[in-house]
Amino acid sequence: MTLRSLLRGWMERYFSDEEAVILLLVLVLGFAVVIWLGQMLAPFLTSLVIAFLLQGAVNGLTRRRVPHLLAVLLVFLGFLGVLLAMALILMPLIWNQLVNLLQETPRMFASGQSLLDDLQARYPQLVTPDQIQSWIGMAGREMTQLGQRALSLSLSSLGNVLSLIIYLVLVPILVFFMLKDRDRLVGFTVSLLPQRRELMTRIWHEMDDQIANYVRGKFIEIIIVGSVAFFTFICFGLPYSALLAVLVGLSVLVPYIGAAVATLPVAAVAGFHFGISEQFAYVLIAYGVIQALDGNVLVPVLFSEAVNLHPVSIILAVLFFGGIWGFWGIFFAIPLATLLKALVYAWPRGIQQRREEVSAEEPVETGEGIDG
Repeated sequence: MTLRSLLRGWMERYFSDEEAVILLLVLVLGFAVVIWLGQMLAPFLTSLVIAFLLQGAVNGLTRRRVPHLLAVLLVFLGFLGVLLAMALILMPLIWNQLVNLLQETPRMFASGQSLLDDLQARYPQLVTPDQIQSWIGMAGREMTQLGQRALSLSLSSLGNVLSLIIYLVLVPILVFFMLKDRDRLVGFTVSLLPQRRELMTRIWHEMDDQIANYVRGKFIEIIIVGSVAFFTFICFGLPYSALLAVLVGLSVLVPYIGAAVATLPVAAVAGFHFGISEQFAYVLIAYGVIQALDGNVLVPVLFSEAVNLHPVSIILAVLFFGGIWGFWGIFFAIPLATLLKALVYAWPRGIQQRREEVSAEEPVETGEGIDG
């Protein structure tokens, strides 16, 4: 079989139907808009994600015979309350703890150096002075780069205060109208698509429930894990509890990697505050229990439909989409990977099913019988 015949067979399998070609163009156009115009459309895309999350609460109220407009108002007021609480309570607390952590970094650095010196004195054959100096130099360079990044971030963010204020005003307005006029907006979007869209409809139905379940469940998981971690750290008297709890909550976005990465700052802060003691061990045990309960209890309860993806596929999706879109790319890496998987499986199957339906609808020519 020649290369030309292989290419022809591949084209006939995936692009012999005009709807498949239109679907490919829609996907390419959508990804291109997000990649090249993502920064410009950031308020709209953020509002779209938030409205998608809140639509489940609106649907729940309307199923209980609450009028649609009243349900939208109730959900929107709840969203504004959470947004104000984050802006007025949570964000200042996290910012103050971050500033205190940066100010205390030199003392922690000196404490770490003395700990390494003590380790070298106890185990001279295991740790050499050259290794200690190398570790100290590496840590110093990392802390210097971290300080420079924090300074550049704070300076660059001064010019974006007005844009941030505009986003804080614009996003809630967009969310309200997306919830209020959802049917009209969806109808307008559907009217732009071609009349023949069986393949797109099939793929959308396969992905709609799973994406909605994943996104809403992930937000709930972040809130629960972060809250439990915060109160646990508070009970142990661990400093920077809010900052560490936010980090632990966001760590659930990246499966298999986030928990391991979040362990380092938790262990570092606990080690510098408590030293190598029983309290330090209790903090790490409590953190391990939180991660175990999240993976074995909370995730199965929240996600009614498991995402059937191999761990290698998940890690590749996180690296790829996170590199393109940053935080939102990491958050939507698994749904996007699931979408690609659904496309791979549904695309040729949908075309083959269309062919079978067309061949079944064609009239069958029969010859006239001969009277015997």
